[in-house]
Parts: sequence; C-alpha cells; structure tokens
Amino acid sequence: MTMTSKPSTRFFPNRRTVWAHQEEGSFENLKEAALAAAASGTVASLVTTAALALLATSEGKSVFQPTNATSHWLYGEQAGRVRKLDARHTLLGYGTHHLSSIFWALPFEVWLASGRSKSPATVLRKAALTATLAALVDYGFMPKRLTPGWETVLSRRSVGVTFAAMAIGLAAGGLISRRRQP
Repeated sequence: MTMTSKPSTRFFPNRRTVWAHQEEGSFENLKEAALAAAASGTVASLVTTAALALLATSEGKSVFQPTNATSHWLYGEQAGRVRKLDARHTLLGYGTHHLSSIFWALPFEVWLASGRSKSPATVLRKAALTATLAALVDYGFMPKRLTPGWETVLSRRSVGVTFAAMAIGLAAGGLISRRRQP
C-alpha cells in the first residue's frame, strides 16, 4: 500500500454498515437504537422485577429483597436482608437494575436492526441469547460487588428463571419497538 492509497474497506468497514444495514425497519442511527433500547429495556426491567417478586415470595422472602439486594454494590451484602420498601435500598436497587436492563437492550436492539428476519421467533431467540450473555457476564466475569445481587436472596434456579424472564421482557419490548417503526 502506498502513502496515497486509501485503506481497504475489508479492514475498515463503513461505520454505517457496522451499526445497521440500510434496509426497511433498520435503525438509521444510534439515537433510534437508544430509544428502542430504552423501551425494550424498560419492559425487560418491569418483567424481571415482577419475576423477582414472585420468586422471592415462593421462597418465603419479601417481595422487595431481590430488588434491595441489587443495591449491594453500594451498601454491601446486608442490602439483601432488608425486607421492606425503602428509598435507600429499593429505589437504588431498582434504578440500578433498570439501567442495567437498558444497557443489555442496546446491543439486543442493534442486533435486531441488523437482521433480515423480524419474526417473533427470531426476536425471542435473539432475546434469549442476549439474556444468556448477560447472565454469563454478570455472574461469570463481574466482580461479586457488581453482580445483580439476587444470588444473596434467591436460589440458583430462581436466578436462572429471572434471566429467562429478562429474555421474555426483551423480546416483548423488541416486538413493541418493531411495531412503532414506520
């Protein structure tokens, strides 16, 4: 390669093709992906919070304990022992979980936009793979202080069911965001 030649597109793809194909229904920019992620992340957050409450009740715990446990990144392991609704633990725990859900929804929405198929089965498959990746990262690679904290309150089975609920929430949010696109 000479000093005046252009770099090969094989090694430096156009940014537009990295983010999304220019097809009907795909995102034209990151702003649209972020808005879709906010919607699908919110649905995933609500679905998983409901699942956490139901699973906690089935295990004899308070409905607030799993959400409170998420605040352990600031308040330590005792956060999961708080059984009542309070701003210090519940609000921080839910806010942390909600932002995390939106964080995972962003690559999910970009992945959906880059694909050709928008069928519900494809959306659910991509949501399940995203939730599986979130579980692996959260419990396999993150320091204990940065995990969701649910393991301090719930059984492993219930934690796994919660990630399945996350997949359902992401898929539902993804299908809703697809409907809103022109």
